[in-house]
Amino acid sequence: MSKTALITGASSGIGTELSKLLAKKGYNLILVARSKNKLEDLKAKIEKNNNVKANVILKDLSEQNAVKELYDEVKSKNIAVDVLVNNAGFGDFCEYVGSDIEKQDAMMNVNIKALADAVYYFGADMKKRREGKILNVASIAAFIPGPYMAVYYASKAFVLSFSEAVAKELKEYNVTVTALCPGPTNTGFENAADMKGKSTMFAKLKPVSAKLVAKKGYKGMMKGRRVKFCSLGNAIATFSARFTPHRLNAAFAAWVNGDPRK
Repeated sequence: MSKTALITGASSGIGTELSKLLAKKGYNLILVARSKNKLEDLKAKIEKNNNVKANVILKDLSEQNAVKELYDEVKSKNIAVDVLVNNAGFGDFCEYVGSDIEKQDAMMNVNIKALADAVYYFGADMKKRREGKILNVASIAAFIPGPYMAVYYASKAFVLSFSEAVAKELKEYNVTVTALCPGPTNTGFENAADMKGKSTMFAKLKPVSAKLVAKKGYKGMMKGRRVKFCSLGNAIATFSARFTPHRLNAAFAAWVNGDPRK
């Protein structure tokens, strides 16, 4: 019997690569994002190259009841979600005080609330079936405070802590939860966060491909890892951060990010 994976933020970057990889592994897909054209193109390519079916659901996850609506639509199609990939998320390169508060609120809704809601609704079905896998895309940003990207870094800290806690709760039900913690990755993130030509992060820290991150995330999820890094260097750096004062970690992150006022 074919299994189904639901991927949020499937229209680009890591979400697209995870969708392609899961299709190659034989999963039917539910592709979720706001961009109709991108999702329809991805659906066509996936169904052409793999013997699977892909459903497209357009949803703005920053809206208050978006995930409940998504869940209800999936249930109305009588589809059981075996793998949940919470990939949707974005950042904003700016000082928090004085920033666009509506964008900051939307970021918290997508990066935190939508992710937690998806785990709540789809995770409940997995718990009843006593089977399922959840992959939450966090970041190495989860381990330190991030000046000039304060909400983004804090939201990824939530994803990491939340994932590890729920992983413990669901273990006895044979449901695994994995927090994927990549470093800078070549996706549309830089443009969406208004970092292009402003932040020095992508110059100071060599980004990796979204395809590589997807492969690492898939392997970590299938093995039931609670936290999955994309390189030994990232693992060592985040381990070291646990023993460094937060003010020094914040200073380091500010140096990496650069100053948006300049």
